[in-house]
Amino acid sequence: MRKNSSFFHLFLSLALLLDQAKPDPDPLQDYCIADTITPRSFYFNGAPCINPKLALPSHFTTSVLSKPGNTKANPFGFNVTLTNTLNLPGLNTLGLTMARVDIAANGLVPPHIHPRASEVTTCLKGLLLVGFVDSSNRVFTQQLKPGESFVFPKSLIHFLYNYDSRAPAVALSGLSSQNPGAQIVSLATFTSKFPIDNEILMKGFQITDRDDARIRKNLGG
Repeated sequence: MRKNSSFFHLFLSLALLLDQAKPDPDPLQDYCIADTITPRSFYFNGAPCINPKLALPSHFTTSVLSKPGNTKANPFGFNVTLTNTLNLPGLNTLGLTMARVDIAANGLVPPHIHPRASEVTTCLKGLLLVGFVDSSNRVFTQQLKPGESFVFPKSLIHFLYNYDSRAPAVALSGLSSQNPGAQIVSLATFTSKFPIDNEILMKGFQITDRDDARIRKNLGG
């Protein structure tokens, strides 16, 4: 009986702990307009607040997602425009952000992760193939037409591909963190600073030294 009681308390404690494990901490006030002007002498989660009496409607408004991004800026053919505390100061401490994703014809947002956020993506224009890989290496993919959405669980590898060879695509994503972070798997692996030893990559990816050099060159490493 005592063993069952101990197990119950352990289960209850774990459940309570997991319930508190949220992407971002809850705000302690209605809003915290980010102070983007005062130099910061130390760093912490989020950004310092301005006096709430100085809050204006403009602090809660941005047009940054209305402008198409430059998909020619990288070899993959995509651009992500993200709201942040610089272009939307009222976002500070609210635990979410939005992103506009522009993808050229046959462009790709390559396999990547967001270490601090789940993501819901809605196709606004074009035809997308999206998907993620879970921790048992199962792949979940779906074709999206305008108006359709797909969710990517937190920290799992996922991608977006425009399988239309003639027209660009546009998607809008909501992420469950003010600062979700992003790490493209191929770039993190082959173009890291400092470089990962090629012996590790050769064994890990079962490639030759020549393959390693070619991949690094292609990715700009």
